[in-house]
Amino acid sequence: MKEYCLTRDFHKPARYPASAFENIQGGIDPAETSRIAHETARALLARVREEDDPDLVTRLVAYTDEHGIDTIAELWSHATSRSLPGCLWRIYLLRMQVRDDPHGCGLVFQRGSEILRTIDPVVAGASEPTGPGEIIELADRILRGVFEGDFTIALDRAAAYCRVSAAGCTSIADDLESTEPERASDLTRRALRLATYASDLASAARLWHRDELD
Repeated sequence: MKEYCLTRDFHKPARYPASAFENIQGGIDPAETSRIAHETARALLARVREEDDPDLVTRLVAYTDEHGIDTIAELWSHATSRSLPGCLWRIYLLRMQVRDDPHGCGLVFQRGSEILRTIDPVVAGASEPTGPGEIIELADRILRGVFEGDFTIALDRAAAYCRVSAAGCTSIADDLESTEPERASDLTRRALRLATYASDLASAARLWHRDELD
């Protein structure tokens, strides 16, 4: 019988509590929250790309390692999936998930790479074989690509990573269905989330290429 050493599924990201807005005089309505999300995303991306400072990019990539995901979630987690802040949130979240469970993420990506007959593993760009170190490096490079280089390519790479990982989760879930049905169900749900992320990020890449991603 095959044995898989997948660790726990991803932690739920920290969410900015709705009650916190009650402490702001007058509160902030959803339209204002959306405006802030879009403006901060555009401003951050423009500033970093204009300054062309590798140290600044490095700090932004490692930001959640020091400060957690809370601030990022506060800014962008409620943005629509196919928007600039929505894309940035998803890519930061993917990196956090990899950092949280590099062994499990490396395992499902490696399995996906082995079974897929598409160019997605090549587009994603992970080293082979893909272990914990390689998957962390990949997540960092994808996020760096948001702030330097071609943003469309960064989104396409993130989408490819999600498709490969979704295929790996599905394949391992099939192996475990008869012996560990609960774990298989968890992996199937994880595959669905990743597939949804892949679709959102791929759509965002097309919108950005047409200068229509807001």
